[in-house]
Amino acid sequence: MIIINILGLALIALIAWWFWLYKPTQTRVQEQSLTIEVKDGVYTPSAIQVTAHQTVTLNFLRKDHSPCSEMLLIPSLGVSEQLELDKLTAVTLSDLAPGEYPFHCQMQMYRGTLTVV
Repeated sequence: MIIINILGLALIALIAWWFWLYKPTQTRVQEQSLTIEVKDGVYTPSAIQVTAHQTVTLNFLRKDHSPCSEMLLIPSLGVSEQLELDKLTAVTLSDLAPGEYPFHCQMQMYRGTLTVV
């Protein structure tokens, strides 16, 4: 009984860390483009930093068969793209103002952040 309770608490702690406390390392885009892999329930990289007022192309490569991975949404930028399996989908963004722009799938299970500085 005690072991089950300990395992349950550990699972709750892991879930809390994954959904609310985990902060991925930020990838700085040095070039004009970056490839983001959509696989195993995550965007890799999921924290992206770009320079303000520059054009950048984010190439999404969907390798996950999950239906949730089909759509990419960047609501604050009005972006909605369908991602085809095993193909690059280019999303070109230009003249971005400084700020944070979250991106996700339609159910918000896959999540990432585009930070413009």
